[in-house]
Amino acid sequence: MVTSCCRAEEPGAINDLTQWGTAAWLQLAAVAFLTVFLHVPLGDYLARVYTSEGSWRLERAIYRIVGVQADGRQRWTKYLSSVLAFSAVSVLFLYGLLLVQTHLPEPWGHKGMTPALAFNTAISFTTNTSWQNYPGESTLGHVGLVAGLGVQAFASLAVGMCVGVALIRGLAQYQNDEIGNFWVDLVRTVVRILLPLSVVVTLILLVLGVVNNFHGPQGVSTIAGSRQTLLGGPVATWESIKLMSGDGGGAFNVNSAHPFENPTPLTNVVEVVAMLLIPMAFLRTFGVMVGDRRQGWALFSIVATLFVLATVALVLATSVPHGTVVHAVGGPIEGTETRFGIPGSAVFGQVATATGDGAANASYDSFASLGGAVLMLNMMLGEVAPGGAGSGPYGLVMMVLLAVFLGGLMVGTTPEYLRQRLHARHMKLVSLYILALPMAVLTGTAVAMSLPGQRAAMLNSGPHGLSEVLYAFTSAAANNGSGFAGLSGNTTWYNIALAIAMVIGRFVPIIAVMALAGTFAAQRPGVVTAGTLRTHAPTFVVLTLAATILLIGLEYLPALVVGPIADALS
Repeated sequence: MVTSCCRAEEPGAINDLTQWGTAAWLQLAAVAFLTVFLHVPLGDYLARVYTSEGSWRLERAIYRIVGVQADGRQRWTKYLSSVLAFSAVSVLFLYGLLLVQTHLPEPWGHKGMTPALAFNTAISFTTNTSWQNYPGESTLGHVGLVAGLGVQAFASLAVGMCVGVALIRGLAQYQNDEIGNFWVDLVRTVVRILLPLSVVVTLILLVLGVVNNFHGPQGVSTIAGSRQTLLGGPVATWESIKLMSGDGGGAFNVNSAHPFENPTPLTNVVEVVAMLLIPMAFLRTFGVMVGDRRQGWALFSIVATLFVLATVALVLATSVPHGTVVHAVGGPIEGTETRFGIPGSAVFGQVATATGDGAANASYDSFASLGGAVLMLNMMLGEVAPGGAGSGPYGLVMMVLLAVFLGGLMVGTTPEYLRQRLHARHMKLVSLYILALPMAVLTGTAVAMSLPGQRAAMLNSGPHGLSEVLYAFTSAAANNGSGFAGLSGNTTWYNIALAIAMVIGRFVPIIAVMALAGTFAAQRPGVVTAGTLRTHAPTFVVLTLAATILLIGLEYLPALVVGPIADALS
């Protein structure tokens, strides 16, 4: 999601910075408590959904309509082809709908969606990216939001969760190359998980004041006696699935900084928890489905450590005073909303980039330079802390497999994870997964910076201008969707280039993950001995953390040095 800068408050607008900051930290405490408390029962429920043998009546009706055999199981190649076919049809459907909606009267459609922009948007929401090269309220009508983006928010999230579940099955079973049925997993994910959760979150947001209607522009009289036009829309309905799905695109241009989308600190807490809920619950699901809950807690520890480190770094970077005016008010408040405060905005940005959601309650382009670097690092990690629902856990498993391989080299034993032996073919697939993201990010950024016409799209020159482009390709390839608003991305070149980055960042990793799932599932189980690496132990958690951080540093440090780090030093 690309958002324009939120309102910048004057220094005098803050009367009590300490009290204002305390309220924001209370939000963080509420988010932490609710996430830890809810992830266990939800994770157990997800495991029951994906291991259940029976089908609901509604599910059986859907199977009959689409011609699916509910008891049929697929090898990884068939499962993968189903994922790719469904995604291709989704792109075509959304692309056609976006073009058609431009011919509808307002508020059902707007005239501003060009073919290049429609192509970029269709790829964006089908790949669960939610990158928006357009202002939401003036480009997308109600039909496009509900029937287009809303449907793909459910579908693209379900695809990621299905791939994640397929990998878990591949790790948990032996000498059986059938890893489930994509169509059954897809239907169950939407019917049993996403629809009920979205209804609950929508009702909570409605009670807390988020608007929900199908109105067109409404003229109102202000207190000062002037006239103002207010836009409505099915905001609460969209907001719930937008936050849980990782499709963080806003109904309004300023996204969750808009009071219709996020009116109070309490709704801010609900929205942050909604972004974390399914990705964190999936870690519990992993432990339950592989038959060892300690493995799930090990993944949880890795995620929690990375998340806390990044949160502290981001809050410090956005709170340290720089300059006379900033020092006077206690922090860089440009681009933030006073009802959330600097910590509240920083935590929201941390969660949005760490979960793959891309929503925003502040202008990320206005964050301190090192704060922007932290947001980029969250995405460069492959969004494994905790990452998107489904995609985050399978990205985290790739880092675990890398750590297992390194641990095996250090102790001189055959690397094993969950009694699955790692061979050369497995590490080649892990390498393909790890290299896909930096290949798309760094190649796209380098090409853009080499073309004068694409450099002209930057609002700023120098390191900050480079940071705008680097952030854009990182966000696109990591399927996040947030952005530095200084980059004018609605050009034919950027629409196509960023769409290519989204496809690479989404489907190359999926191909690698599905191949791994199939090869693991067909293997004979290894034998646990005294020399087997304990992958639930604190030592292994530290090894995985070190491997993840060092790997990302080697891949991206040069780009970060000439971008946001140079911007901070200048």
